[in-house]
Amino acid sequence: MSVKHPIIAITGSSGAGTTSVTRTFEQIFRREGVNAAVVEGDSFHRNDRKAMKIAMAEAQKAGNANFSHFGPEANLFEELETLFRTYGETGGGRRRLYLHNDEEAAPFAQEPGTFTPWEDLPESDLLFYEGLHGAVVTDTVDVAQHADLKIGVVPVINVEWIQKLHRDRGARGYSTEAVTDTILRRMPDYVHYICPQFTRTDVNFQRVPLVDTSNPFVARHVPSADESFVVIRFRDPKGIDFPYLLNMLNDSFMSRPNTIVVPGGKMELSMQLIFTPFIWRFMDKRARALGR
Repeated sequence: MSVKHPIIAITGSSGAGTTSVTRTFEQIFRREGVNAAVVEGDSFHRNDRKAMKIAMAEAQKAGNANFSHFGPEANLFEELETLFRTYGETGGGRRRLYLHNDEEAAPFAQEPGTFTPWEDLPESDLLFYEGLHGAVVTDTVDVAQHADLKIGVVPVINVEWIQKLHRDRGARGYSTEAVTDTILRRMPDYVHYICPQFTRTDVNFQRVPLVDTSNPFVARHVPSADESFVVIRFRDPKGIDFPYLLNMLNDSFMSRPNTIVVPGGKMELSMQLIFTPFIWRFMDKRARALGR
């Protein structure tokens, strides 16, 4: 962890909603004048899209039906930990981009599904990571120890699957069968490498639907914000002003001493209220450490 070079890590699986959290932080950074170096977790996958298909086929041939983006074999965990450690020590490090689609690939004159070359991080006030493994720990790697604020985004599993199904079918053109196969293939790695991270995160956001999601594979709609509650759990509630949050977030309530439940439509506002003070503290400590 670092006072001069803080790191914020957003972690959650594909379809969980981490992108929405990232947009909220981008608004906070703009409002508060914070210059953040942004790193996407996809850029630390080991293989590009074509190579991943080959690696999956080879794993299947070798009897491994569960090779997935969630596990260590398909990711550069060591390089990710090196980035976090180096940034915390020096404010520097290296990153690349993963180009998901034609729009992202066009400026680089590359094919979608490929990586840009590695490059040095720009000068920044903090590092902001969003992806699958911001708090991952294995026998050889401990990424979680380097982050100053770790945030988990964890819808109940059926909602997560509904969101993934709608995104992958609508935006990426996959069939229901293909997305279902992906979900099943990832399940062991989900259990071993994704779920344990949420015991290490400082704050978890879990969206809970108020409508029937018993069969996510036939659901026609993603539950809307008004059809959901968000459970927000703080690992260490010390310093969290719960009376203020309850007053500012209409119809919210405490379910445990470290947990507040808010209407789904208040999720973005709750993030603004919770995380803006964190950013203030990080920037104040950083300024004092740098003698500004």
